[in-house]
Amino acid sequence: MEGSIVKAQSEYLLKVEKLLEKVRNQSSTELESAAQAIANCLEKGGLIHVFGTGHSHMLAEELFYRAGGLGNVNPILEEDLMLHLSASRSTEIERTRGLAEQILQKQNIGPHDVFILASNSGGNAVIEEMAQAVKGRGHTLIAVTSITHASAAGARANGVKLHQLADIVLDNYGELGDASISIPGLETKVGPTSSVIGTAIVNAISVRAAEILSARGIKPTVFASSNTSAGERHNSDLVEELRKLVKIL
Repeated sequence: MEGSIVKAQSEYLLKVEKLLEKVRNQSSTELESAAQAIANCLEKGGLIHVFGTGHSHMLAEELFYRAGGLGNVNPILEEDLMLHLSASRSTEIERTRGLAEQILQKQNIGPHDVFILASNSGGNAVIEEMAQAVKGRGHTLIAVTSITHASAAGARANGVKLHQLADIVLDNYGELGDASISIPGLETKVGPTSSVIGTAIVNAISVRAAEILSARGIKPTVFASSNTSAGERHNSDLVEELRKLVKIL
């Protein structure tokens, strides 16, 4: 039994490694397009709005107020669509039509802003309508999703998919159902990959955007670690500068 557990653990880590390699090798054009869009947005003083439902909301949290993360990030965190109030209820709510526009109207949105929408399935109502609302406002839309899941016959059908609406699609290359590892005796796979790959994707395009801006002679706002004396002072000044744009800082 112990050998089986170690085998599954190694299989999962190898799976993640191969998916990251696949992202690097097969999505280089899309990654560069996303980074350029973000750099152009930040050069004009815009915000990067990041939204996802369920576990995908973690990508918004990952980019926000983060050591080494870009400053001009607005995470769209809607409690009812997250997990801490009621996980099962959040699944029901993300399938409810008419919510996306209400959520979007609460945000401080400028003309040069870029949106990153994350959804592994790309098929719930809130994500679909959020994507349509973003595109209707004329903003560049970057999607982080699994095209395999979204396109699979076994996926839950719910109208148009996120990847069909986005300007730039960043595929996490996950399989149908997200979980990736089969274990003898278990009917359901374990080891989801969308969060770890999605987090790597959004950090990769952020890093590249910072590099692009630096090459243009522009210094992007970047948070430091607040657990250092210099970092705490740096972040305090940055928060004061950005609070007028990002309400929840």
